[in-house]
Amino acid sequence: MFDQRLRHADHVRHYSITSTGDAGWEVRLEEDQTLRRLANYRDWHRVERAMAQFEREVTELKKSGWSDAN
Repeated sequence: MFDQRLRHADHVRHYSITSTGDAGWEVRLEEDQTLRRLANYRDWHRVERAMAQFEREVTELKKSGWSDAN
């Protein structure tokens, strides 16, 4: 659903949102292999807000020199 990995020098950020079936969605942010955010939502509106926040962060990071690390 949402999977974005960015790199800047030796730093990596991985943003992801995945469906967990009947349990809803898992929202996750890893920074340099450290879990910074983990949330499980059943409410689609919360998922939409999380995705919008991730999209804003990715856009800002790319503007400041981060690049795709896929």
